[in-house]
Amino acid sequence: MELRQLRYFVTVAEELNFGRAAERLHIAGPSLSQQIKALERDLNVRLFDRDRRSVTLTASGAALLPHARALVDQADELRRRAAGLLTSEPVRIGYVNFCPTDWAERTAGVAQVRVDTWVMPSHTQAARVSGGSLDLAICWVQTTDLASLSLDAHLVGVDPLSALSVGSDTSPVEARETLVLLDADEASWSSWNRYAEQFAADTGARIVRVDDGGVTGPTFFEHVRRLRRPVLNNPKGQSMQEPSGLRRRSVVHPTPLWTWSLVWRKGEDNPAVRAVIDEFTRDAGELGIDDEGAWLPATDPHRPTGIRTKADRPPSPTTAPPPTSQAARPQSERTVTPSHRNLTGQ
Repeated sequence: MELRQLRYFVTVAEELNFGRAAERLHIAGPSLSQQIKALERDLNVRLFDRDRRSVTLTASGAALLPHARALVDQADELRRRAAGLLTSEPVRIGYVNFCPTDWAERTAGVAQVRVDTWVMPSHTQAARVSGGSLDLAICWVQTTDLASLSLDAHLVGVDPLSALSVGSDTSPVEARETLVLLDADEASWSSWNRYAEQFAADTGARIVRVDDGGVTGPTFFEHVRRLRRPVLNNPKGQSMQEPSGLRRRSVVHPTPLWTWSLVWRKGEDNPAVRAVIDEFTRDAGELGIDDEGAWLPATDPHRPTGIRTKADRPPSPTTAPPPTSQAARPQSERTVTPSHRNLTGQ
């Protein structure tokens, strides 16, 4: 029996709904169900009666709930006292579209955490930390951002970026054969535009300028169909199911990586904030940024030394040069303007 299992039990008992409990705990529903079953095996009792429509506490579950809640509360109180955080204000954290799935469990015993529901682009979230309206944010930053905003950063996540193309081909695509979309709306897409420009400069990928927010979402799919070339997918689109007629393809030579940093103000002396930073950054594990063939922008604060530029990249003799026709070779100055917009930034 583990403390986290008791925490999961208490949350499910409060919600009486595994979906809502999983969302509140920021873990996957199947994982939550497995942990509850493991706890039931350890205790040798059934805690919940479950069917397709409802979840109810059994008599044993109802009897054990106050004791489990007391144990969880005592453990959290002990950790707060040990860290000297008993009277601390909530730590305010913002994010873009990446957040550790176990953040609630990892921080419950060291500080109160308030996750900001105002999801904004990376550059906005970093600025909010610098300005004091957030204590922490998980976002994409460059070394120039850290210097200008007086922030520190620690790597907490990495997304390899794939491309989308028309047809049935799912084979890897050379980075130089991809297109990258830049959006005219800098207020929403500043971070993505900076990343895409550096990727194009280093790999030879071609830039296509748009003004409709179509670097992700349904409008992005329209661009892929129209351009009929592999188009680099924005981090927000990596988890989206591609529609019929489009295929996801890995990008190689090099493989672009998008990093997620936990950022905080330089010289941060709030013990609650420091405790949350420690919880988020310990045991980060291998995230793949040192893998051969990986690419990060030169201004990425987590970029290791090694082959990362167009000049240093080894040639790929098996790859044919890209088509040269106007229809298949969009120019960087070309602007594509469908009829609707997607203004959620990165």
